[in-house]
Formats: sequence, structure tokens, C-alpha cells
Amino acid sequence: MKKISPNVRLVLPVAAALALSACVSPFEARVARFQQLPAPAGNSFVIEPRDKANEGGLEFATYANLVRQRLIAAGFQEASGPDAAAMTVQLDYNVTDPREKVRSRPGFGWGGWGGWGGGFGGFGWNPYWGGGWGPGFGGWGGNDVYSVTTYNAVVAMRINRNADKKSVFEGRAETTSSSNNLTQLVPNLVTAMFTNFPGNSGETVRVRFDPARPDKPPTIKPVR
Repeated sequence: MKKISPNVRLVLPVAAALALSACVSPFEARVARFQQLPAPAGNSFVIEPRDKANEGGLEFATYANLVRQRLIAAGFQEASGPDAAAMTVQLDYNVTDPREKVRSRPGFGWGGWGGWGGGFGGFGWNPYWGGGWGPGFGGWGGNDVYSVTTYNAVVAMRINRNADKKSVFEGRAETTSSSNNLTQLVPNLVTAMFTNFPGNSGETVRVRFDPARPDKPPTIKPVR
């Protein structure tokens, strides 16, 4: 059985802590909204997918239910069917293909060529190589160069007035994430979309909150 050196035992928890902190970090989304929504009282709605391929799907129904709850909390009523609805809510969501970004951060190690893990700068701890010992580019005082995979995720919502088919709300919430898990991203984007709903028309804001702390109010900052 291969033994782990005492030094490695010391630094492995550091990598675990870094990974855990990435998981629990606050969620941030960029939200843009344009709206001429009527007063909620007496205005009922139905929700449909903007992409007809999602119609009747269980995944869409799950996300639509999140929007339904938010609209009801805002004072609107759910209609018994499309013919009875004053408004139609069109909902869409998407995550892009992965993109690779190259980044750097200050590193440390014992200079020289090679070392355990090889590379420029030799023997050094690099948490971005799977939580193990790897190449430290630049040696002592240099930078570690690494790549990260990112995804862009978006939730878009449009509300049309059924009487004249005019749009009364158009909103978009988007974020950049290291995950493409829609079951986590979409609920957070819906939360961002409905923070201070319906918002100031034509304003773009950054909404930041901790999904693990629903009791803590989100922070909202205008995008200049």
C-alpha cells in the first residue's frame, strides 16, 4: 500500500476546504427587466414554454411551478386555463456549452527544473490539479497557471396581455457558473428574477444571495 507523506496529509484538507468553499459561495446573477405590468388584483395567468419542445415535460413543469409560486406571492392569480387567463407567461431556460478560461494566481514551491509533478518551478502545491501535487509554474514567488470550465446559464421570462397580445413584462436573469446543473441553476435564477419583482423598467442589476441562507435578504446593486 502506497504511503502518503506527512506533508501531503497536511495539505489535502486545504484542497477540500477550497472545494467546499466553492460549493457554498453566494450566488450572483445579472438581471435585466422591462415592464408595464398591471396591478395584480384581478389579473390571472397561465404559464407556457417559449420552446414548444418543452411542452408537457416534467422538467419544465418543475421550473414553471417555481414561477407560479412567485407570481402568486406577488398577488397574481393562477387561471383555470388559457381561455380564462388575462396574461400568458412564457418561460425559457438554457445553459451554454462549456468554455475554457485560463487564469493564474500566486503560487509557491521550491524553484528549479522538474521536481515531483514536473513542470516549470518544480515541486509545489497546486490545488487546481485535482487537489494534489503538481507543477508550479514560475517557482517560488511565481504564478500558477490553470484553466477552469465555465457555463453561462439564463432564465428568460415574457408576460403577454391576452386581450391584445402585447408584452407587459420581459426579464432575463443570467449567471456564469462552474456547473451546468440546471436543477440548481434555474431555481437560483428564478429567485434572482423575482427579487424586487417586477423591478424598475430598463434597469439592469446584480442580485447576490446565499441559497443556503434564505433568511438573509439578497443584495442588489445597479450595473453601471
